[in-house]
Amino acid sequence: MGKSKRNSPKPGGNRAQRLAERKVALEQATQSVARPFEGLAAECDLVALCEFVPSATAELKLAPGVAAERAVVLATVLPGAVAALVRAGDQPSGYVGAQVQFQGADLGADLAAAILWTQSAEPGDSLASVASVESIAGGPKLTDVIDPGADLELTVHQDFDWWVPEGVQPDPQVAATIEQAKQAIKPSARIALGPDATGAAWWVDAGDKAHIRWVRPENEDDLMLALARLHAAGGLHLGEGSRFAGSFRTHGVLVPVFDLDPEQHPNEWAKPAQEFDARLAEVLASDEPLTAGERRSRDGLRSRQVTLR
Repeated sequence: MGKSKRNSPKPGGNRAQRLAERKVALEQATQSVARPFEGLAAECDLVALCEFVPSATAELKLAPGVAAERAVVLATVLPGAVAALVRAGDQPSGYVGAQVQFQGADLGADLAAAILWTQSAEPGDSLASVASVESIAGGPKLTDVIDPGADLELTVHQDFDWWVPEGVQPDPQVAATIEQAKQAIKPSARIALGPDATGAAWWVDAGDKAHIRWVRPENEDDLMLALARLHAAGGLHLGEGSRFAGSFRTHGVLVPVFDLDPEQHPNEWAKPAQEFDARLAEVLASDEPLTAGERRSRDGLRSRQVTLR
Protein backbone atom coordinates (compact mmCIF):
# COMPACT_ATOMS: atom_id res chain seq x y z
CA MET A 1 0.00 0.00 0.00
CA GLY A 2 1.43 3.38 -0.96
CA LYS A 3 2.34 6.02 1.59
CA SER A 4 -0.42 8.55 2.25
CA LYS A 5 0.20 11.97 0.76
CA ARG A 6 -2.40 13.59 2.96
CA ASN A 7 0.23 15.57 4.92
CA SER A 8 2.34 16.48 1.92
CA PRO A 9 2.17 20.20 1.03
CA LYS A 10 0.41 20.94 -2.22
CA PRO A 11 2.57 22.64 -4.83
CA GLY A 12 1.65 26.31 -4.99
CA GLY A 13 -0.18 26.16 -1.65
CA ASN A 14 0.44 28.47 1.28
CA ARG A 15 2.01 25.73 3.36
CA ALA A 16 4.38 24.76 0.53
CA GLN A 17 5.38 28.40 0.13
CA ARG A 18 6.04 28.79 3.86
CA LEU A 19 8.15 25.63 3.92
CA ALA A 20 10.13 26.79 0.90
CA GLU A 21 10.74 30.20 2.46
CA ARG A 22 11.81 28.57 5.72
CA LYS A 23 14.21 26.28 3.86
CA VAL A 24 15.80 29.25 2.09
CA ALA A 25 16.10 31.17 5.37
CA LEU A 26 17.76 28.18 7.08
CA GLU A 27 20.19 27.72 4.21
CA GLN A 28 21.13 31.39 4.30
CA ALA A 29 21.56 31.26 8.07
CA THR A 30 23.96 28.31 7.86
CA GLN A 31 26.14 29.83 5.15
CA SER A 32 29.17 31.23 6.93
CA VAL A 33 30.11 34.79 6.02
CA ALA A 34 33.77 34.68 4.97
CA ARG A 35 34.65 38.25 5.95
CA PRO A 36 32.16 39.42 8.60
CA PHE A 37 33.83 42.75 9.42
CA GLU A 38 34.56 43.93 5.89
CA GLY A 39 33.78 47.60 5.33
CA LEU A 40 34.65 48.64 8.88
CA ALA A 41 37.67 50.78 9.75
CA ALA A 42 38.04 48.64 12.87
CA GLU A 43 38.02 45.35 10.94
CA CYS A 44 41.53 44.25 11.91
CA ASP A 45 41.08 44.98 15.61
CA LEU A 46 37.68 43.25 15.60
CA VAL A 47 39.31 40.12 14.16
CA ALA A 48 42.00 40.28 16.84
CA LEU A 49 39.46 40.72 19.65
CA CYS A 50 37.44 37.76 18.39
CA GLU A 51 40.39 35.42 17.96
CA PHE A 52 43.28 35.99 20.35
CA VAL A 53 43.32 39.16 22.47
CA PRO A 54 42.66 38.02 26.06
CA SER A 55 41.31 41.15 27.76
CA ALA A 56 40.42 44.49 26.17
CA THR A 57 37.48 46.89 25.98
CA ALA A 58 36.37 49.76 23.75
CA GLU A 59 33.28 51.95 23.79
CA LEU A 60 31.55 51.67 20.45
CA LYS A 61 30.48 54.63 18.36
CA LEU A 62 26.97 53.74 17.23
CA ALA A 63 25.68 54.64 13.78
CA PRO A 64 23.53 57.79 13.51
CA GLY A 65 20.49 55.72 12.56
CA VAL A 66 20.52 53.75 15.82
CA ALA A 67 18.24 55.15 18.51
CA ALA A 68 20.85 54.83 21.24
CA GLU A 69 19.41 54.47 24.73
CA ARG A 70 22.74 53.81 26.44
CA ALA A 71 26.47 53.50 25.77
CA VAL A 72 27.78 50.15 24.54
CA VAL A 73 31.20 48.69 25.33
CA LEU A 74 32.76 45.96 23.20
CA ALA A 75 34.75 43.48 25.30
CA THR A 76 36.88 40.51 24.37
CA VAL A 77 34.97 38.19 26.69
CA LEU A 78 32.26 38.69 29.31
CA PRO A 79 31.58 36.57 32.42
CA GLY A 80 30.29 33.20 31.31
CA ALA A 81 31.22 34.09 27.70
CA VAL A 82 27.71 35.53 27.26
CA ALA A 83 26.87 37.53 24.14
CA ALA A 84 25.80 40.69 25.98
CA LEU A 85 24.72 42.16 29.29
CA VAL A 86 23.43 45.42 30.69
CA ARG A 87 25.30 46.68 33.74
CA ALA A 88 23.07 48.35 36.30
CA GLY A 89 23.89 51.74 37.78
CA ASP A 90 22.89 55.39 37.72
CA GLN A 91 23.57 55.26 33.98
CA PRO A 92 23.13 51.65 32.81
CA SER A 93 25.56 50.60 30.08
CA GLY A 94 25.56 47.77 27.60
CA TYR A 95 28.40 45.30 27.10
CA VAL A 96 28.81 42.94 24.13
CA GLY A 97 31.34 40.11 23.91
CA ALA A 98 33.57 39.27 20.95
CA GLN A 99 34.45 35.79 22.23
CA VAL A 100 31.24 33.93 23.00
CA GLN A 101 30.03 30.40 23.72
CA PHE A 102 27.85 30.16 20.63
CA GLN A 103 28.73 31.69 17.26
CA GLY A 104 26.44 32.06 14.29
CA ALA A 105 27.36 32.03 10.61
CA ASP A 106 27.88 35.82 10.53
CA LEU A 107 29.82 37.22 13.47
CA GLY A 108 29.11 40.77 12.31
CA ALA A 109 25.36 40.18 12.36
CA ASP A 110 25.71 38.48 15.77
CA LEU A 111 27.43 41.55 17.19
CA ALA A 112 24.85 43.84 15.60
CA ALA A 113 22.01 41.86 17.20
CA ALA A 114 23.75 41.89 20.58
CA ILE A 115 24.30 45.66 20.43
CA LEU A 116 20.66 46.30 19.59
CA TRP A 117 19.55 43.95 22.39
CA THR A 118 21.44 46.08 24.96
CA GLN A 119 19.36 49.11 24.01
CA SER A 120 16.08 47.62 25.22
CA ALA A 121 17.13 45.07 27.84
CA GLU A 122 16.65 45.75 31.53
CA PRO A 123 19.64 46.60 33.77
CA GLY A 124 21.03 43.38 35.19
CA ASP A 125 19.89 41.27 32.22
CA SER A 126 22.31 39.10 30.25
CA LEU A 127 22.03 37.43 26.85
CA ALA A 128 23.61 33.97 26.62
CA SER A 129 23.36 33.83 22.84
CA VAL A 130 21.87 35.97 20.09
CA ALA A 131 20.19 32.77 18.91
CA SER A 132 17.74 33.26 21.80
CA VAL A 133 16.46 36.52 20.33
CA GLU A 134 14.49 36.79 17.10
CA SER A 135 16.17 35.53 13.95
CA ILE A 136 19.07 37.69 12.76
CA ALA A 137 18.93 36.31 9.20
CA GLY A 138 18.34 39.35 7.01
CA GLY A 139 18.61 41.65 10.04
CA PRO A 140 20.82 44.72 10.44
CA LYS A 141 24.48 44.40 9.47
CA LEU A 142 27.21 45.58 11.81
CA THR A 143 27.95 48.42 9.36
CA ASP A 144 24.36 49.60 9.96
CA VAL A 145 24.71 49.56 13.75
CA ILE A 146 28.17 51.02 14.44
CA ASP A 147 29.96 53.86 12.68
CA PRO A 148 31.85 52.07 9.87
CA GLY A 149 34.50 54.79 9.72
CA ALA A 150 35.37 54.77 13.41
CA ASP A 151 38.45 53.05 14.82
CA LEU A 152 38.31 51.39 18.23
CA GLU A 153 39.75 53.35 21.13
CA LEU A 154 40.97 50.29 22.97
CA THR A 155 41.91 49.79 26.58
CA VAL A 156 44.07 46.69 27.00
CA HIS A 157 43.78 45.00 30.40
CA GLN A 158 46.13 42.52 32.05
CA ASP A 159 43.32 41.09 34.21
CA PHE A 160 39.52 40.83 34.34
CA ASP A 161 38.88 43.17 37.26
CA TRP A 162 36.74 45.27 34.91
CA TRP A 163 34.13 42.49 35.05
CA VAL A 164 32.99 44.09 38.30
CA PRO A 165 31.94 47.78 38.40
CA GLU A 166 34.31 50.09 40.23
CA GLY A 167 33.47 50.34 43.92
CA VAL A 168 31.51 47.08 43.97
CA GLN A 169 32.76 44.22 46.16
CA PRO A 170 32.31 40.92 44.27
CA ASP A 171 30.99 37.87 46.08
CA PRO A 172 33.55 35.10 46.78
CA GLN A 173 32.50 32.96 43.79
CA VAL A 174 32.84 35.85 41.32
CA ALA A 175 36.15 36.90 42.89
CA ALA A 176 37.46 33.34 42.51
CA THR A 177 36.40 33.26 38.85
CA ILE A 178 38.17 36.55 38.15
CA GLU A 179 41.32 35.32 39.87
CA GLN A 180 41.25 32.05 37.93
CA ALA A 181 40.89 33.93 34.63
CA LYS A 182 43.70 36.28 35.64
CA GLN A 183 46.08 33.37 36.21
CA ALA A 184 45.51 32.15 32.65
CA ILE A 185 46.00 35.50 30.94
CA LYS A 186 49.14 36.23 28.92
CA PRO A 187 50.55 39.78 28.91
CA SER A 188 49.41 41.50 25.73
CA ALA A 189 49.71 44.89 24.05
CA ARG A 190 48.71 46.57 20.82
CA ILE A 191 51.76 47.91 18.98
CA ALA A 192 51.48 51.65 18.33
CA LEU A 193 52.20 51.73 14.60
CA GLY A 194 51.14 55.31 13.92
CA PRO A 195 48.35 56.71 11.74
CA ASP A 196 49.91 55.74 8.41
CA ALA A 197 50.44 52.04 9.15
CA THR A 198 48.13 49.29 7.96
CA GLY A 199 46.34 46.71 10.06
CA ALA A 200 46.53 45.85 13.74
CA ALA A 201 49.70 44.38 15.27
CA TRP A 202 49.26 42.66 18.64
CA TRP A 203 52.15 41.57 20.89
CA VAL A 204 51.86 38.74 23.39
CA ASP A 205 54.34 37.26 25.87
CA ALA A 206 53.91 33.50 25.55
CA GLY A 207 56.65 32.69 28.07
CA ASP A 208 59.68 31.24 26.31
CA LYS A 209 59.12 33.62 23.40
CA ALA A 210 56.95 36.55 22.45
CA HIS A 211 54.93 36.98 19.27
CA ILE A 212 53.42 39.67 17.10
CA ARG A 213 50.24 38.67 15.28
CA TRP A 214 49.58 41.29 12.64
CA VAL A 215 46.04 41.30 11.25
CA ARG A 216 46.17 42.72 7.72
CA PRO A 217 43.23 43.96 5.57
CA GLU A 218 44.72 43.31 2.13
CA ASN A 219 43.42 40.65 -0.24
CA GLU A 220 44.84 37.35 1.05
CA ASP A 221 46.42 36.31 -2.26
CA ASP A 222 47.98 39.72 -2.86
CA LEU A 223 49.42 39.76 0.65
CA MET A 224 50.85 36.25 0.29
CA LEU A 225 52.65 37.27 -2.93
CA ALA A 226 54.06 40.35 -1.20
CA LEU A 227 55.29 38.28 1.74
CA ALA A 228 56.92 35.90 -0.74
CA ARG A 229 58.75 38.79 -2.42
CA LEU A 230 60.04 39.99 0.94
CA HIS A 231 61.07 36.48 1.98
CA ALA A 232 63.06 35.96 -1.20
CA ALA A 233 64.77 39.34 -0.68
CA GLY A 234 65.58 38.61 2.97
CA GLY A 235 63.21 41.27 4.28
CA LEU A 236 60.53 39.15 5.96
CA HIS A 237 61.44 40.03 9.57
CA LEU A 238 61.11 42.74 12.21
CA GLY A 239 64.82 43.19 12.75
CA GLU A 240 67.25 41.60 15.20
CA GLY A 241 65.64 39.19 17.64
CA SER A 242 62.74 38.35 15.34
CA ARG A 243 61.84 35.73 12.78
CA PHE A 244 58.83 35.05 10.61
CA ALA A 245 56.93 32.11 12.12
CA GLY A 246 54.13 31.67 9.58
CA SER A 247 50.62 32.96 9.03
CA PHE A 248 47.01 32.01 9.58
CA ARG A 249 43.77 32.85 7.81
CA THR A 250 40.70 33.88 9.76
CA HIS A 251 37.53 35.86 9.04
CA GLY A 252 38.63 36.51 5.48
CA VAL A 253 42.01 38.07 6.26
CA LEU A 254 45.59 36.89 6.57
CA VAL A 255 47.56 37.24 9.82
CA PRO A 256 51.38 37.07 9.60
CA VAL A 257 53.04 35.93 12.84
CA PHE A 258 56.53 36.80 14.06
CA ASP A 259 58.49 35.17 16.89
CA LEU A 260 60.29 37.72 19.05
CA ASP A 261 62.87 38.03 21.78
CA PRO A 262 60.71 38.08 24.96
CA GLU A 263 63.23 40.27 26.77
CA GLN A 264 62.33 43.28 24.64
CA HIS A 265 59.49 45.57 25.65
CA PRO A 266 56.56 45.66 23.20
CA ASN A 267 57.19 49.35 22.51
CA GLU A 268 60.66 48.46 21.20
CA TRP A 269 59.03 46.68 18.27
CA ALA A 270 57.11 49.72 17.04
CA LYS A 271 59.90 51.17 14.87
CA PRO A 272 60.93 47.83 13.30
CA ALA A 273 57.25 47.15 12.60
CA GLN A 274 56.84 50.50 10.88
CA GLU A 275 59.89 49.77 8.74
CA PHE A 276 58.48 46.38 7.81
CA ASP A 277 55.13 47.96 6.94
CA ALA A 278 56.92 50.33 4.54
CA ARG A 279 58.79 47.44 2.88
CA LEU A 280 55.56 45.50 2.55
CA ALA A 281 53.70 48.47 1.02
CA GLU A 282 56.43 48.77 -1.62
CA VAL A 283 56.20 45.16 -2.77
CA LEU A 284 52.40 45.17 -2.60
CA ALA A 285 52.50 47.88 -5.26
CA SER A 286 54.55 45.69 -7.61
CA ASP A 287 52.79 43.94 -10.51
CA GLU A 288 55.92 42.22 -11.80
CA PRO A 289 55.69 38.43 -12.28
CA LEU A 290 57.26 36.41 -9.45
CA THR A 291 60.80 35.24 -10.02
CA ALA A 292 61.72 31.59 -9.56
CA GLY A 293 63.06 32.36 -6.08
CA GLU A 294 59.90 34.25 -5.14
CA ARG A 295 57.74 31.35 -6.32
CA ARG A 296 59.73 28.98 -4.11
CA SER A 297 59.24 31.39 -1.20
CA ARG A 298 55.49 31.58 -1.90
CA ASP A 299 55.16 27.80 -1.93
CA GLY A 300 57.11 27.51 1.31
CA LEU A 301 55.02 30.18 3.04
CA ARG A 302 51.77 28.57 1.91
CA SER A 303 52.85 25.23 3.32
CA ARG A 304 53.18 26.86 6.77
CA GLN A 305 49.80 28.62 6.59
CA VAL A 306 46.95 27.59 8.89
CA THR A 307 43.23 28.32 8.49
CA LEU A 308 41.31 28.97 11.70
CA ARG A 309 37.84 29.61 10.19
